[in-house]
Amino acid sequence: MQQSTRTIRTPVLEVAYEERGPVDGTPILLLHGWPDSVRTWDGVVPALAEAGYRCFVPHLRGFGATRFLADATRRSGQATALAQDVVDFANALGLERFTLVGHDWGAFAGYLTAAVWPRRVERLVALSVGYGINNPNNLPAPPQARCFWYQWLFQTQQGELTLEEDRRGFCRHIWETWMPTWTFDEQAFEQAAPAWDNPDWVAVSLHYYRHRWGNVLGDPRYDSLEVNRLLPPDITVPTRLLHGADDGCILPATVEGKERHFTNGYECRIIPGVGHFPQREQPAKVVEAVLR
Repeated sequence: MQQSTRTIRTPVLEVAYEERGPVDGTPILLLHGWPDSVRTWDGVVPALAEAGYRCFVPHLRGFGATRFLADATRRSGQATALAQDVVDFANALGLERFTLVGHDWGAFAGYLTAAVWPRRVERLVALSVGYGINNPNNLPAPPQARCFWYQWLFQTQQGELTLEEDRRGFCRHIWETWMPTWTFDEQAFEQAAPAWDNPDWVAVSLHYYRHRWGNVLGDPRYDSLEVNRLLPPDITVPTRLLHGADDGCILPATVEGKERHFTNGYECRIIPGVGHFPQREQPAKVVEAVLR
C-alpha cells in the first residue's frame, strides 16, 4: 500500500492532499465538509485502500495546507467553485474517471460535479446532504431554519468576528450540536482543528454561506456553472445518500422526494442513532455504501 501527503497545482490552487492505496487501484476522491478536515476519513480510507481503491483525500480550498496561487483571487467558497476544484484536481492527477464520496460541502460539490461532468464520475456517495437544497429561493421550513442559525449569524459582521476570534470554540459547539447523540473523541477534534488555521478559512467559510443565500456576488469565473446550482439538472450517475436520523444540521426531512432527480439508480438510507458526520460516527456504514 502507498500512503503520502503531497501537493499539486490546479489553475487556482495548490492543493494539499493525502493518497493511500495501490497505485493501480480504482481511483476514489473523498471530499470533507465544514467544519472538518481530511482526518474525517481516517475510519474509511484504510478499508477502501485494502479493497483495492486508490484513495485521494484533498484539503478543500481554505482548509489545511491548500493555498490560493494568487493574492488577487477572490476567496470564494461558492459551491460551484468547489465543484470546479474537484474536476481541476482530477485533471491535475490525470484521472479521467473516478468515484466520488462527499460529506457536507463535499456532498454539494459532488452533486454538482456529477450533474455537470457525468462522464467523469463513476459513482457518487453523498453524506448528510440532499440534492438541490442550495438555492437561496428555496426557503427552509421553520425547523430547518432554526438549525441554520449559524448561517444567519454569518451574514453579519458580528458572526465574522465570532468565527475569527474563536475558531475552535465555535466549531466545538457545532460538532456538539450536529452530533447530539454521539460523544466525539477529543483527540479527533484536536486532529481536525489545525485545518481551520488556514489564513483563508474564515473568508472562504463566510463567502460560502453568504453566497448560498444570495447576499454576496460570486467569482465571475464560475458564472457559467451557477445555473446548475440554482436549477439543478437530473443526475445520470448512480448515487447513494446516507443521512443521519439525528442530524442536528440538516434535518432528514430535507432529503425526501429527491429520487425524481436521479435517472440511473438512487438509494437514500437514513441511519438511526447517527448525526451529521456518518463517516466519523459509523465509518463501517460508509465503507459498505462505497463497496456495494
